Amino acid sequence: MPKPSNRPRGGGSKRTSCDEEVKQGKARSEVDLLFQLFTEIGIIDQLANAAFGKVLPHGLTSAQFAILNHLVRTGDNETPARLAEIMQVSRATLTSTLRRLKSKGFVRIVADRNDGRSKRILLTQAGRLARESSIESAAPLLDSVRAVLPRVDVVRWLPQLQRLREWLDRARA
Repeated sequence: MPKPSNRPRGGGSKRTSCDEEVKQGKARSEVDLLFQLFTEIGIIDQLANAAFGKVLPHGLTSAQFAILNHLVRTGDNETPARLAEIMQVSRATLTSTLRRLKSKGFVRIVADRNDGRSKRILLTQAGRLARESSIESAAPLLDSVRAVLPRVDVVRWLPQLQRLREWLDRARA
């Protein structure tokens, strides 16, 4: 994993903890705190995707892995339209990504039994194995994260992050 940068983010502002800010009489508003939280999550997402993308096997991209991971986590038999909505990409982008996954043998695209105009996306066994080998390929990267994020923190933060994700998912229009 690349060395973390000491370069400040977000306009070069100095980062301080909430406790330090309160001691200094500079407590930020709730809006500022939540905006900083979303900024950090966004930066983490970009950096994590870039690092993860470098170790993916089978010529997979992060977008292709995200689809495989979604289909394993929540089940397949989705329509391309629904997958595009879930992945928050255009139908054209999703169609291109699905074509690539199909050419690798990781998904099958079949006619919907109830609506002949619609398609369904089915995960193949090769797709499941590609997802698992992707996670295995990321093991050294994930192991190196332990130096900055001990298990106790992950266990403590994961429920809050899941709650935030669930709320954001319900709140999207």
